[in-house]
Parts: sequence; structure tokens; C-alpha cells
Amino acid sequence: MTIYILATLVTLFILYLIPIYVKNYGVENFLWISDVGLFITMPALWLQSPLLMSMAMIGIFPLELIWTVDYFYRLFIGKKLLGITDYMFDPSHSRFLRALSLFHIVIPVIWIVYLIQWGYDVNAPFYQTVLMWVVLFLTYFFTRESANINWVFLPAALHLKKISPIVWFLWLLVAFPLIIIWPMHYLMLNLFK
Repeated sequence: MTIYILATLVTLFILYLIPIYVKNYGVENFLWISDVGLFITMPALWLQSPLLMSMAMIGIFPLELIWTVDYFYRLFIGKKLLGITDYMFDPSHSRFLRALSLFHIVIPVIWIVYLIQWGYDVNAPFYQTVLMWVVLFLTYFFTRESANINWVFLPAALHLKKISPIVWFLWLLVAFPLIIIWPMHYLMLNLFK
């Protein structure tokens, strides 16, 4: 499949997905880091950008991997593992709506394939950290606490009153780069020597 056919398919999927997600989940849903990864993929393909693919790989791939493990564990074992894919088994959502979320499985495969083809861009951690901070700030200041998008309101969701909401938010700003982005960066450096 040529890259332009794939880019067209991803673009059409996103254009199809947007109104359906807005209607069912609201605009704020697009601030989920996984959705950001989906949106990064479109220009990455059209521009054939190793930087954008590298950003997605180091900042979003680990979360997509966790999503995929959680989903398949529940699908095949029948028990909840982490619960992040509970909505995929919620009968109040149509099967069609739930099936749209299977992009969590497909999009990371695209990242891997094109990173192998194009190589890893060593500037990715800097840009991905800034992107992650922007997304977390937007999430914290412009989404509902009950949605708990990107886990910015996790202490409230878990009723952990001893953890200050702002301290938790600041912790996320530090933790995402330190725990996800930079370790993945060093892994990519070793894989793409």
C-alpha cells in the first residue's frame, strides 16, 4: 500500500470519526493522548515526517500498548485488568461506536512500520514533551473533572483527598516525560542505531 493511499485512508477515517465522537463523547474526548496520536498520524503520513512518527512512538505508543493489553485481556479472559477499556464492553454504546476505537490497535502498527522505514528522529522527545504539556494543560483547564481525561483528575476520581489536585497535575507534567517519553527515546536510540 503506498503511503498516499494509507494517508488518505487515515484522513477519511478521522473525518468520519470526528462528528460521531463529538456527538457521543463531546469535543473534549479529542484531548485523550491516544486521540492526539491518531491526529498526529495524519500529517506524519502526508508529510512523510520521521519527527511526527517518532513523537507518537515515544509519547503515545506505551499508552496504546497498555490499552491493547487491557482490551485483549478482557476480550479473551473475560475479566477486568486495568479498566481503561471498560467502555469497549459497555452495551449502552453501539458495537459500531466501540469498533471505531480499534484504531488504538491499528495506528501504533503504522508508527512502527514507518519508523522502521524512515528512522527515528532524535529531536522527538523535546517536541513530544511540549506537546504533552500543552495537551495536559488544555485537559486540566478545559475539561470536566468527571471525564478525568488523561488522568489529570485521578485523585478526585479515586477519592484521594490527601493528594492536592494541583500537586497531582504538576506530578503528571514531570512524570509523563520522565517515565514515558525519555525512556522510550533511549529505547528508540538503541533500536535505530
